[in-house]
Amino acid sequence: MQAANQHPRHTGLFVQQVLQQDEGFLKELYDEHFRAVEIYVTKNSGQLDDAYDLYQEVFLAVWRNIQLGKFHPADKVEFGAYLFQVAKFKWIDQLRARKVRPISGIEAPDLPAEEWVPPDPNDAKRISEVREKFALLGENCRQLLHRFYFLKQRLQEIARHFKWTEPTAKNNKYRCLQQLRTLLRDQQKKDIQ
Repeated sequence: MQAANQHPRHTGLFVQQVLQQDEGFLKELYDEHFRAVEIYVTKNSGQLDDAYDLYQEVFLAVWRNIQLGKFHPADKVEFGAYLFQVAKFKWIDQLRARKVRPISGIEAPDLPAEEWVPPDPNDAKRISEVREKFALLGENCRQLLHRFYFLKQRLQEIARHFKWTEPTAKNNKYRCLQQLRTLLRDQQKKDIQ
């Protein structure tokens, strides 16, 4: 694996566990870091649903960055700190798009992991559902979201790739993300019934 040779930390135990895609381990990571994002979002003009949506998006992006060899956390603490920063910046971007200012500059809460209550006992299932629903999106949506969230391409680059205007790329990104959210919410409703 070339990325492992280029990045010696890539072969660390923590990264190996993430790359093995062990559902128990990923669920533990997911549960352990949600609360910090939930607190930040709800204290900054957001609702619990916003926190769930943002967290799923950010968790997948961070997980994907590890898979692609772009991020090499040594442990859960480094993983959580990076995840929180990504969530914070994405939430600020969402608030700007809504034209709402963040009201609190809080940092990650200083809560021990054992005090954090997982939001949903089916988080590992939820991660699988996100993957499954992502695969149901059209090719352009999958490519657009992949380029924006995983490859970190700017909307200008994405627009050029698809031969769109930048506002069209922005609208399409929003629509694709909404399609994914709708698919996930529909699945949630089915699971409840």
